[in-house]
Amino acid sequence: MTVHSGPPPRSVPVPAPVAELAGDRPVTPVWRNEAGGLTFQLGQDETRTFVKWAPAGSGLGFDAEAARLGWAARYTTVPRVLDAGADADGAWLVTAGLPGESAVAPRWLADPATAVRAIGVGLRALHDRLPVDDCPFSWSVADRLAEAGVDPADRPELADAPPVDRLVVCHGDPCSPNTLIHPDGSFSAHVDLDCLGVADRWADLAVATWSLEWNYGPGWDALLLDAYGVAADPERTAFYRRVWEST
Repeated sequence: MTVHSGPPPRSVPVPAPVAELAGDRPVTPVWRNEAGGLTFQLGQDETRTFVKWAPAGSGLGFDAEAARLGWAARYTTVPRVLDAGADADGAWLVTAGLPGESAVAPRWLADPATAVRAIGVGLRALHDRLPVDDCPFSWSVADRLAEAGVDPADRPELADAPPVDRLVVCHGDPCSPNTLIHPDGSFSAHVDLDCLGVADRWADLAVATWSLEWNYGPGWDALLLDAYGVAADPERTAFYRRVWEST
């Protein structure tokens, strides 16, 4: 999953494949993560595209995200995959731009109430639109722990998940930066869906509310849950936050 860090310096070196994909369009670095991955915007208008770049040896790749985007696009608005590739230096994924800005763009950091409502509405829309029975991807606790190499026998606090409240197709990385918001403050779309899969909706909600504190400060959980349309659930929230920390 994405490890969020923040906007990269404007002078970050542009990998050769990204420069080639850009042609004569301007290249703007827009995000980096702690594993060394970078995201670039190519162009400035409604035809802009985005390139995710993962240097060789970073452990990052885009096969899982490309597959999930292709599936989810049948049911909801997600970035459309335009190209993907790899060479000895790294891998890349090219997607079409979508309307709106990240929920952590400066205008929304200055208006957290609007951003938080949009995040809640958007997460509910995602959970309602994506069909569980048709989803080939899992984000279950057991699968997440196995992928992370965590043995629940050694972690009793992770061994017994609460009963499922509602099974949905979760985003998998529902942190605030991954929601796009229209200029009028309404929800636009989601990005960074490389962990999308079926799980209890609280696997998303626990982290989405937690992320609000990281990005906007404390005290916003109730507004997101109200916009989503669900009452607080401290037990499930605490459990799924422990799973997130452990995986």
